[in-house]
Amino acid sequence: MKKIILTGGGTAGHVTPNIALLPSLREAGFEPYYIGSHEGIEKKLIEEFNIPYYAISTGKFRRYLDVKNLTDPFKVIKGYGEALKLMKELNPDIVFSKGGFVSVPVVLAAKARKIPVISHESDMTPGLANKIAKPAATKICCNFPETVKLLPKDKAVLTGTPIRQELLLGNRLAGLDFCGFTTDKPVIMVVGGSTGAVHVNQAVRSILPRLLQDFQVVHLCGKGKLDENFQNIPGYVQFEYVNKELRDVFAAAEIVISRAGANAICELLALRKPNLLIPLSANASRGDQILNANSFKEQGYSMVLEEENMTDDTLFTSVHELYENRQSFIEKMSASTQSNAIPIIMDLIKEYAK
Repeated sequence: MKKIILTGGGTAGHVTPNIALLPSLREAGFEPYYIGSHEGIEKKLIEEFNIPYYAISTGKFRRYLDVKNLTDPFKVIKGYGEALKLMKELNPDIVFSKGGFVSVPVVLAAKARKIPVISHESDMTPGLANKIAKPAATKICCNFPETVKLLPKDKAVLTGTPIRQELLLGNRLAGLDFCGFTTDKPVIMVVGGSTGAVHVNQAVRSILPRLLQDFQVVHLCGKGKLDENFQNIPGYVQFEYVNKELRDVFAAAEIVISRAGANAICELLALRKPNLLIPLSANASRGDQILNANSFKEQGYSMVLEEENMTDDTLFTSVHELYENRQSFIEKMSASTQSNAIPIIMDLIKEYAK
């Protein structure tokens, strides 16, 4: 069997595309290994897939002033040394990187050992980690046509994002049962991302009594973001994170309120779920979610409500508008010609595995 090292972490969006590739990798005869951080979410997400997991020292790359900017470079250097040792020990045929700060020392170590690297950029504009690792990549997969122009011509490949195929196999009634819902009212699914979205959580809970007049609400609010004041409310259920039952919860939902991380919105597109995107503001990020959301809005896949414009009334009105016009969004998404990412990425992995 050929060996492949998967890497990426920091958020679920840097891990789930790796997970989506696993069945195809094993079918193609690849033995997967994972390199991540000691404490990142990737370790928990990968555990159940029986893949050897190796943790290395990591440091975050920040665009802003922080005292950790003085110490984290040394963590990265240490991580690079650890990654070099693992490259020699495991001797992989190829590395697939989904990005995030943990991937940088891994990709650079692979380059030093002359191991091919396929990297993937989900957002419209490359993140800092992928920018640093770009020279070491053999090919760079991307999600948006606009991104191709920002990458080296000889490396860029428009693939889309690998989607976990099990998400397409959800059962609506099983999802309703899991949430404790009935078939009497439509279901809104609220997704704040793996780390939660405080402003979105607060906004949804603020209008919850009004929403529950017409809808049932399942709220994935992120680790540590459960609110005891909203327990045991008929028609409302909150979870930090849903794993195995996620496909059923998606199947039960008529519409979705979500942040605009690239992987999240590509899952919504694949599932044909009408969605209201509330991108992370430019004040709290590099603005990539705003670009992602606007691209989907222009293609007719999503409604967008900017965080700065979000009030109780604008959110409530947007939800009802989305639900009333849901069929037009479903039709646009159904006509999407977005590439089937997994076969394209697998062809690249097979071609460039040394």
